[in-house]
Amino acid sequence: MPHGAPEVGVGPWEGPWPEGEQYDARLLAEGDRRNVVDRYRYWTVEAIVADLDLRRHDFHVAIENWQHDFNIGTVVRTANAFLAAEVHIVGNRRWNRRGAMVTDRYQHVRHHATVEDLAAYLHERDVVLHGIDNLPGSQPLEAATVPRRVCFLFGQEGPGLSDGAREACDGTFSIAQFGSTRSINASAAAAIAMHAWVRAYADLGGGGAWRG
Repeated sequence: MPHGAPEVGVGPWEGPWPEGEQYDARLLAEGDRRNVVDRYRYWTVEAIVADLDLRRHDFHVAIENWQHDFNIGTVVRTANAFLAAEVHIVGNRRWNRRGAMVTDRYQHVRHHATVEDLAAYLHERDVVLHGIDNLPGSQPLEAATVPRRVCFLFGQEGPGLSDGAREACDGTFSIAQFGSTRSINASAAAAIAMHAWVRAYADLGGGGAWRG
C-alpha cells in the first residue's frame, strides 16, 4: 500500500458505552481490530457464537487429516463464511490453524478418529454423507439435488478421499473441470460445494447475508 497497511476494524468506543451482556469491556476501551462483520463489533466471542448458533445452516463439512493437510484452516474459514452447522476433522486431531484466520473460534469444530465414526455421528442426526472427489462413477455435483441435511467430505490434497471414506459415503460427487489439471485445490472444492448448498437453500433476501 502506498501509504501503509490499511487499519483493520474500529478504535475505542466514543461516547457513553452501550449496554448489553454481548459487549466486551476491553474491546470497548481499546478498540476492536478483529476480522468480524460490523454487526459483531465490540461483542465477546461467546456472544458472537451464540448469535450465530441461532442462524446456522443445515450443512456440515468434513475433511480427512492423515498428513496434516494445510487446507483445513481455509476450509474452516469458508465454513464460517457460509455459516456451516459444524466442521469435522477426521484422523489426526492437530491441524494448521493459520489459514482459519481465527474463525475457528466462532465455528463448531469436531474431531473423529475414523470416517466410520463420522458417518455414525451424522446418521444419528439424519445427515447424509456426500464425498466430493473426481472418482469414476461419481455423479456431477452441478446436476445433483443437494440434500438439505448433508455433510460434504473431502480427502487429502493429492490422494483425495481414502478408500475407507469412499466406502462410508452415501454417495460421491464430482466437480466439472475443463482444463489440463487432474484436480483442484481441496479448499476450493469445499467452497464450491458449500456454495451449491447456499444457492439451493440459504435465505438470500432476508437481510441475513452479508455482502460488504
